[in-house]
Amino acid sequence: MRALFASDHLSSEPGKENMTNTKFLVKVNRSGTRAPEYVQRIDRTPIQTTTNRKLALAMGRFTAEDAVKSIQNSRCTPELVSVQVSVQ
Repeated sequence: MRALFASDHLSSEPGKENMTNTKFLVKVNRSGTRAPEYVQRIDRTPIQTTTNRKLALAMGRFTAEDAVKSIQNSRCTPELVSVQVSVQ
C-alpha cells in the first residue's frame, strides 16, 4: 500500500490550479407555467428568457440583482441561483 503525501494532490504545473468562481443565474417562475425559465439575454427589453438552463446567462451578483429588479412584477417571481464556475 502506497502512502499519500500532500505533494501528490498538487498540480504538475505551478500556477495551473483550478479555482472556482461564483456566478448567478436568474430563475423566473411565472404563474401558470410548469417549467422554470432562466434569463438568457439582458440587453433587450423585455428580457429574453429560456427554459434550457445550459443556455442561461451566468452573470455577476450585481448584474443579476439588476436583472431581478427589472423583471419583478405581479406575474413572475425572479430569484437568484448560484452556480460554481471553474476557472483554469
